[in-house]
Amino acid sequence: MNYHIAVDIGASSGRLVLGTIADGSLSLEEIHRFSNGFTERDGSCFWDIDYLFEEILRGLQKAKAAGISKCTLGIDTWAVDYVLLDAEGKRLQEVYAYRDRRTDGVMEEVAKLISPDKVYAKTGIQQLTFNTLYQLYAHDAKELAAADQILLVPDYLYYRLSGRKINEVTNASTTQLLNLAEREYDAELLSLLKLRREQFAPLTEPGEVLGSIKDELKQQYDLPDCELICAATHDTASAVLGVPVQDDRSAAYISSGTWSLLGVELDHPVNTEAAMQANYTNEWGAFGTYRFLKNIMGLWLIQEVRRLDRERYSFAELAELAAEAEGYLSLIPCNDPRFLNPDNMIEEIRLACAESGQPVPQTPGELARCIFDSLALSYRSYLGELEQLTGRPVEVLQIVGGGANNTLLCQLTADIIGREVLAGPTESTALGNLAIQLIHTGEVADIREARTIIGKSFKIQSYLPRPLPQLEALLARWEALHAVSAGGSQ
Repeated sequence: MNYHIAVDIGASSGRLVLGTIADGSLSLEEIHRFSNGFTERDGSCFWDIDYLFEEILRGLQKAKAAGISKCTLGIDTWAVDYVLLDAEGKRLQEVYAYRDRRTDGVMEEVAKLISPDKVYAKTGIQQLTFNTLYQLYAHDAKELAAADQILLVPDYLYYRLSGRKINEVTNASTTQLLNLAEREYDAELLSLLKLRREQFAPLTEPGEVLGSIKDELKQQYDLPDCELICAATHDTASAVLGVPVQDDRSAAYISSGTWSLLGVELDHPVNTEAAMQANYTNEWGAFGTYRFLKNIMGLWLIQEVRRLDRERYSFAELAELAAEAEGYLSLIPCNDPRFLNPDNMIEEIRLACAESGQPVPQTPGELARCIFDSLALSYRSYLGELEQLTGRPVEVLQIVGGGANNTLLCQLTADIIGREVLAGPTESTALGNLAIQLIHTGEVADIREARTIIGKSFKIQSYLPRPLPQLEALLARWEALHAVSAGGSQ
């Protein structure tokens, strides 16, 4: 039996997942799980990148102890954040987290130098304050000039394991520095940042073999013999690869986690003026595809509420409390920048409700219901935009990732959008990571076969829309709320 390990690290946790395939079925086993999160120090937000690397090694040690002496391995993480290396390959600085406030106002500064329309026409990437373009613009100029290499987080973790520097395309596209037409770094944008092309490693496609783990690491930590395969290193790119095939219906997806990424997979970018005005993005996918999608604030909202409430309730318990609370009482525009990284999410939600003349949610259940109702309504709004921009109707919405476990949110979404919602698999990111490895080894012919196997191997829950008599009035309230919200068009 062949063994494959997906290293999947998100903004709140990471894990190593073992994948094996037998008799046309794919099985998963979690080997190691660890927490993640940025820390604030001296007014800035940083990731502990050394800790993440150590947890990968710890997970591989567990795999070896469990009898896995040989395997393939792929890595995926979140996007946009980067690591600076000197000429000797040593890290120059701590790794800034994308929610750091150093980019406040930077989009406006860059817009004075090059128009947002021009940037979008070049890159097809939506305007977000934390895009790498704006992070690098805000970075200390002397430190940037001293950097021999600029690697994104998963590329750096591969480098630490193998010694090879890469620039994987699905994640590199999120930097807002790649030119769609040239499929290369845009010279004008690099010049604006006073950066050189050679400071970025060669662009690398998912599926490329990156070699083995360094011998010294294998000996020092007693690790398996791992062949490193370049995964779709952006976790959303891997999650989309893990979406099962829908042969007879037009489907859109939501990769639901800290962020909700709502979109479709296309074989061409849509970098039109209308797409720019709606702030949709064209992130590169595996096998020459594009992820045309909208970033929605997602479960970050409830994660922060739970954290501030000292984690008294599990996420499942918060969903149960939300189900008991009155629905559609209070709503928030989820993509308002005020919710990106407020000092106190609970107070920010309450303040937003008070400012808009709505009842102020007090209990954990009321806060959770406010969030879930608002997310479902956001999905409806952006799904309508998606259909208009692509010119293709959506018959079914597939929710993958952790949010697929939230039965209340899935049912609310079906009710609000008036279409069937298919929930699952929850492990789509790890599955997409593993799919690339399986294709490389020849155990699976192509991504279509991989997606077919995923659909047969994991339970998919169907949610059919229920009648919602107050829908028309609810949508009118929702539109009015966004009309007065400064972030409603984000």
